[in-house]
Amino acid sequence: MDERVVVGLDIGSTKVCAVVGRVSNHGTLEILGVGMADSTGVPKGVVLNINKTVDAVNQAIEQAANQSDYDIGSVWVSLGGQNVQGLRKKGSLMRDTFGTEVMMEDVERLSKDVLREPVTPGTTVLHVLPQEYSVDNWNDIPDPVGMTGMRLQASFQVITSPTLAYENVQKCVERARSVGQPGHLEPEGQVFAPLAAAMATLTEEEKEDGVALVDIGGGTTDVIIFHKKIIRHLAVIPLAGNSLTTDLERGCSVSSSQAEVLKRRFGAALHTAFGINEVVSVPGRGLGKPPKDVSLKNVGIIIEERLKEIAALVNAELIRSGYENKLSGGIVLTGGTAKLEDIDTLFATVMGKEARVGKPNQHFVKGKLDVAEDPACATAVGLVWCGSRSLDYRQNEYRRQEFVAAEPIATVPPRPTGPRQTEVPIPPKPKRPNLFRQFISGVLNDEIGDKDSYSER
Repeated sequence: MDERVVVGLDIGSTKVCAVVGRVSNHGTLEILGVGMADSTGVPKGVVLNINKTVDAVNQAIEQAANQSDYDIGSVWVSLGGQNVQGLRKKGSLMRDTFGTEVMMEDVERLSKDVLREPVTPGTTVLHVLPQEYSVDNWNDIPDPVGMTGMRLQASFQVITSPTLAYENVQKCVERARSVGQPGHLEPEGQVFAPLAAAMATLTEEEKEDGVALVDIGGGTTDVIIFHKKIIRHLAVIPLAGNSLTTDLERGCSVSSSQAEVLKRRFGAALHTAFGINEVVSVPGRGLGKPPKDVSLKNVGIIIEERLKEIAALVNAELIRSGYENKLSGGIVLTGGTAKLEDIDTLFATVMGKEARVGKPNQHFVKGKLDVAEDPACATAVGLVWCGSRSLDYRQNEYRRQEFVAAEPIATVPPRPTGPRQTEVPIPPKPKRPNLFRQFISGVLNDEIGDKDSYSER
């Protein structure tokens, strides 16, 4: 695979983030440019106000294009919202070639058959993700390619979105301006936001051992569970960063914008980060009203209690999935709210599992290094990865095998075919002189007197 420049566009509840990245043929990523804009038309992760969202997309795309010096004509875009669902489905097919191995084409055909199956009216299929396969009487097979059999079956995780939400995202992209190219942007594909974030933050070892990705954005908290590198469960919880802001607005009697500033500048996941006497002064809410002192200890308590509730809801999803005891990789937190100090400690305490903050630095080599340390950019960076690899690790392995098979086979160069060298004869080893023959020859020569009449044989 050659190097490719890909643009990821994350449309979230509080921000729109565009990332331009170059993916090398060695599987490394260089970030070329980043653009950010405030988002006000996407409550709970769903695009409702198309005009406001298009304006934000234009701002983010233009910033990213200017920073990267790259003409942007197409993007991979995220889709979220509390109405995204995961459905379990099964599919099967009978192969018509007896005694031959299952091919990649068979696996792809089975997935396409499931994709064509009817879904609830008003919904659109985003992803069809295989779980395990069966070949004849052999079950729980992660990869059937190369096995011999007639009947191929599989279970699938089918991710759907309300069609209106899907179409609104399409409209936002198609109405946004391209940069350096005529016309408007073209969507290359839509990806469920936490799946993209997982591409940028999780290691292969974590996905193999079992891990829960918890993406705490502005409008929703999204949960994705991996085990044996396969997506096993997903859930969307309608509480997230904006819930903290609303709580602070009410609990501290400040405006919404002031509450957002308190959260971002002074917020922490544990109230023990603040002393009892620590306060911050905020302007009065009305004209001529005096400033107001807000207790940071109170800010910490409000944030901590809401985060405990979110952590408890996430834990309930782990239990519902049946994988709560199969997550050796623990919990990985990402999204803008994951930047709160000590949030990993709070989740580890509530859920009784190891937790870390996931940053989009997997296979990151150079470029805008600050992006690699920002959990808020995880989805946008993951969308760049989506432009070069599949969400299913098996598809990536199939592509790698095809790539290797297409490479020319190294051959030993032929020997030169010029004229043959004439062999030089090796002279015989000189003989030692025979003294007896010399003596007889001398006697005969003296007696006969003609040395030319005889010669040594």
